[in-house]
Amino acid sequence: MRNFKPTTLALLTSSAILAAGSVHADREDWPDNFTVGTASQGGTYFVYGSGWANFIADELDISGGGEVTGGPTQNLALVHGGDAAFGLATMGPAADAVNGESPLAPGQKMDNVCAMFPMYETPFSITALADSDIESISDIPDGARIGFGPSASTSDTYFPAMLEELGVDFERRNGGWSDLGGQLQDGLLDVVAFAAGIPIPAVSQLEVQTDVNIIEFTEEELEIVMDKFPVAEFSIPASTYETLEEDARAVSMWNFAIAGCDLPEDFVYEVTKATMENNDRMQSVHRSAANSIPENIKHNTVLPFHPGAARWYEENGYEIDEDMIK
Repeated sequence: MRNFKPTTLALLTSSAILAAGSVHADREDWPDNFTVGTASQGGTYFVYGSGWANFIADELDISGGGEVTGGPTQNLALVHGGDAAFGLATMGPAADAVNGESPLAPGQKMDNVCAMFPMYETPFSITALADSDIESISDIPDGARIGFGPSASTSDTYFPAMLEELGVDFERRNGGWSDLGGQLQDGLLDVVAFAAGIPIPAVSQLEVQTDVNIIEFTEEELEIVMDKFPVAEFSIPASTYETLEEDARAVSMWNFAIAGCDLPEDFVYEVTKATMENNDRMQSVHRSAANSIPENIKHNTVLPFHPGAARWYEENGYEIDEDMIK
């Protein structure tokens, strides 16, 4: 063991105390704990958000966890009101929230919601049982019972309108993804219209238990939907599900992690830094996190970035327009 002279040891001890004090001071305005608004169990938001919350709690030595919610629309309201520090949101509901068009608070512009980092794209996909003979959107019978996820979720907000635009007549049902998957298997639903990151746990579970059809959009249906809604063309890779033999056409929206704009800058900086610099760890939470990389900040054209997040991006060579920083 190396021996230090008393003077040297004293200096080192003093330096350590000063460093510890500095770190403590930097965290004085941090919250004691945090909550991440996710979505229903059985969906990607819950898996991704809960896993990410646990990672941040461990990495920054602070208590935190994921919370089951109704999805992006509710998460935006929770973060805006300070009832959750963080949340997961899709860009469509985010645009509605900042424009005062959220169904949960009509007329109220949610201006305390800031973007933190890109997550992944949310494909809109449809699943039916194989023995239903529903192999395309046009095969969905009039009056079909369709599960659209939790009330006011991204899927529930946009998917019914998309299907109506495509001429589908249906009965609307809501619930958590796991519950809706069980209802589909039990014959209580004809179709489940999912909007969630892939692979969707509820669909993967269905594949294990029964034969399913994963229904893609036709080229014509894609054009109609993309013309009317804030979505882009997406291809679900065949490797995503055992059922798929080739890539499936779909549409998607981008998702971002959001933070209360009034959270301490240093706190959000450290959260962003830990997330963006540990993508392998994030992919161990959910493989959709392969897209949770700083290059994808360009897909946010709706929410201002939190100053703490913007500082990390700028320090690492990623440019953000000044008018996109809170």
